[in-house]
Amino acid sequence: MQIPKLHFKDLELHHFDSVIDVRSPSEFAEDHILGSINLPVLSDSERILVGTTYKQESRFKARKIGAALIAKNSAQYLETELFEKERDWRPLIYCWRGGQRSSSFATILSEIGWRPSLVDGGYKNYRNDVTQLLHKTKPPYQFILISGHTGTAKTEIVNILNEFSLQTIDLEGLANHRGSVFGATATKQSSQKLFESRLFTRLQSLDPRKPIILESESNKIGQLAIPSMIWNIMKLSPRIEVNAPLNERAKYLTTTYADLIGDKAQLSQRIEFLTHQHGHKKVCEWKNLAKESKFHALAKELMFVHYDSRYQNSQQRHPSKTLLTLELSQITKENILKAAKKIKDLANSFIS
Repeated sequence: MQIPKLHFKDLELHHFDSVIDVRSPSEFAEDHILGSINLPVLSDSERILVGTTYKQESRFKARKIGAALIAKNSAQYLETELFEKERDWRPLIYCWRGGQRSSSFATILSEIGWRPSLVDGGYKNYRNDVTQLLHKTKPPYQFILISGHTGTAKTEIVNILNEFSLQTIDLEGLANHRGSVFGATATKQSSQKLFESRLFTRLQSLDPRKPIILESESNKIGQLAIPSMIWNIMKLSPRIEVNAPLNERAKYLTTTYADLIGDKAQLSQRIEFLTHQHGHKKVCEWKNLAKESKFHALAKELMFVHYDSRYQNSQQRHPSKTLLTLELSQITKENILKAAKKIKDLANSFIS
């Protein structure tokens, strides 16, 4: 039985019962097709062994070792993860280039009676599609940016708009970072490639004929860079500006960053990162405010001295049309919801 090979561009992943990545755990951790599971037919050490044998001894010996290891590991999955699969189970399988690992595993499954398919060209062709959309061609999307100084509840507004069934992208959520020197979360950021896979998958789910709302960001979110073509569109996209008094923004931030405030050692370490920009004296003042639990005063200082000027400079470097300006005299749940509803009405006017 010939196993079908399908190009990623032509795939509807939901038509398959499982998407299986048979690459090694480290390859999978760096990046993968979202929604796939990892059933490595060669572990990281086994893959190194086969590659070393191929280079230093012979291709034939490497293939023998590889085949034996793939058969052994495949048998283990047939006795565990795959044992309860029914006869009509339809898996999609891929490896690095659609070569030996995925073909061998698919052949074993097909001999049992299942109907596997392969991603033609494997992960490499999938990654080419991601790179094409995010780095090489201008994507056919229209963005509206929610912009404003630090602490104006922009992320919360974007999340509410998503609940309103508008098209949104939460870049900070995809990057697992809140977008500032204080924005790291308890879990480590993913690789750049996996971040791009998340963004690619989100964009593929959206209608390019309708506006997509996202928060204005700098070109990096933590350690991850916004892909070049997406960043180019963002720089030219129209904006909705959200304004709020400094005191209100400070109050909001002390709530939003409650996890960081609860760890004074971590907070002090983050403040230390600003030394090269503001000097030891100013950083020492900020660290003392943190030590004395004067978080509201600290938030006001950081925004007034550090963040607000940088926001103004960014606006001057990348000027664009302002569609709407929203004034939040107080940053409350009610006012945030009202702002989101006004943005919803504006976005719907683009659709109609």
